[in-house]
Amino acid sequence: MATPVTTARGATTDTITRSYAGPMVLMTLLFLLFGAVTNFNDVLMPYLKDVCQLTDFQSTAVQSAFFGAYFLMSLPAGKLLEKLGYQRGIVVGLLVMAGGALLFVPAANTRAFPLFLTALAVLGAGITLLQVAANPYVSVLGPARQAPARVSIVGVANNFGGAISPLVGGLLLFGGSVALKAQLAVLPLAQRLTQEAQLVKAPYLGLAGFLAVLAGVFFMLRLPDIDALPEEEKLEHQAVAVGRKSALNYRHLVLGIGAIFVYVGVEVGLGSFLIRYGESQGIRALSPFTQSLVRALNVATNFAGELFGQSPAPIDTSAGFTKAVGAVLVSSYWFGSLVGRVVGIPLLLRFHNRVLLVAVCAAGVALVGASVLSQGEIALWLIVLCGLCNSIMWPVIFPLAITGLGPFTKQGSSYLIMAIVGGALLPPLMGFIATHGGGLRVAMVVPAMCYAYLLFYAMSGYRVR
Repeated sequence: MATPVTTARGATTDTITRSYAGPMVLMTLLFLLFGAVTNFNDVLMPYLKDVCQLTDFQSTAVQSAFFGAYFLMSLPAGKLLEKLGYQRGIVVGLLVMAGGALLFVPAANTRAFPLFLTALAVLGAGITLLQVAANPYVSVLGPARQAPARVSIVGVANNFGGAISPLVGGLLLFGGSVALKAQLAVLPLAQRLTQEAQLVKAPYLGLAGFLAVLAGVFFMLRLPDIDALPEEEKLEHQAVAVGRKSALNYRHLVLGIGAIFVYVGVEVGLGSFLIRYGESQGIRALSPFTQSLVRALNVATNFAGELFGQSPAPIDTSAGFTKAVGAVLVSSYWFGSLVGRVVGIPLLLRFHNRVLLVAVCAAGVALVGASVLSQGEIALWLIVLCGLCNSIMWPVIFPLAITGLGPFTKQGSSYLIMAIVGGALLPPLMGFIATHGGGLRVAMVVPAMCYAYLLFYAMSGYRVR
C-alpha cells in the first residue's frame, strides 16, 4: 500500500510502499494469545478447587481476580500508553504477563490460593494493557474502511485460541489423572495435593518463556508509528478536539462504551443461561437434527479419546434435554460466533460495516423475541443463532467508537476495554430477574433490551458530532 509521507508544511516529499502484513501477523498472534490465556482459566478453576481444597464459591475467585483487572487497570493502562506509545506499551504488557505467569511457580510450591489469585491478577493486568494498545492499533493499521475486517481477523484468532486452550489445559492438568491418583492414593492428602500442584508449573513456565521471547520480538522490530499521522489528519483531529478535555466529551464514544458494555453482557449472558433455559423448556424428546449433532460429537470425542487413551462416555439423547446436551448447544453458540467472524471478514470488506451492524442487531432483537414466544428446542436454537449475530459486533463497534478521537484515542480505547465488565454484571442481573421476577423467559428481556440499544447505536449513536 503506497502512503505519501508529508513534511511539516504538508508537501509530499516521497512515497513509500508500506506493508502492514508483518504487523498484522504479530497482532493476530497477540489476539490468539488473549483467547488462549483467558479460556485456560475455565480449566484452571476446577483444578485449583481440588488442589487448594476450595468450595465452589471460593473457586469463582479465579475469574474475579482475572477479569477484575480489566475494570481496575483499563484507565491506568490508557495513561501509560499515552507516555509509552503503542509498541512499547505492548512490550510492557507482555513482560507484565510473563511476570504473572512466573508467579504460578511459588504459588504451586506453597499451594497458597491468594498467591494464585495474585498471579492471575497480574496476568490480567498485562492482558488489559495489551488489549488497550492492540485494539486501536489494529483499527488504524491500514485503510479506515478495512478496519472492521482487520478486527474480525484478529477476532477469529482470539476465538480459535480460546477454543484450543481448554483442550490443551485439560490434557496438561487432567490428562492421566486417573493413573496419577492411583499412584498417589497411598500418600497422605497434603502430600498428594502438593504433587498435583506441580502440574501447573510447566504450562505457565512455558507461557512465561514464550511471552518474554515475544516481548523481545516486539522490542526489536520497527512497527509503523500510527501516532505519526499525516499533516491533514492532524489538522482534522485538532479541529474535532477543540474544546474537548477528555475522550468522554465525545458523545459517540460514550454511547460506544455503553454498546460494548451491553454487547459483552448479552454475549456472556446468553451463553451462561442457555443450559438452564433449555431445562426450563421441559424437552423430553430431541429433534432428529439435535440427535444427529450429538451423535457426530460422540464419534469425534471417542476418536480423540482413543488417541489419548481415555475414551469419554457418550452423551445420551434418549432422556431428552440434559445438561450434557445443553453443553453441545452452548458449544454451537460459541462456534456460531467463530463462523460469523470468518464469514464476516469478506462481508465487511464488501458492504458498509454500519449497515451490517444494523442488520445483526435487528436480527438479535427478533431472535430473542421469537424465542420467548416459542417452546421447546425451537426456543433454544433461536438463542444459539444469536451467536452469529454477536460475531461482527466488536469489530464494528470498536472502530466506530474511536473514530475521530485524535489525541484522545488511547484514552477512549481504555474506556472501551473497561466496558468489558458488562460480562460480569449483566448475567447476574438476568439471574436475579429469573429468580425473583418470573423465570428465565422474563429474564430474556435483558438481552432483548441490549440488542435494542445496540440497534440504536448502529442507526444513530455512532455519529461523530
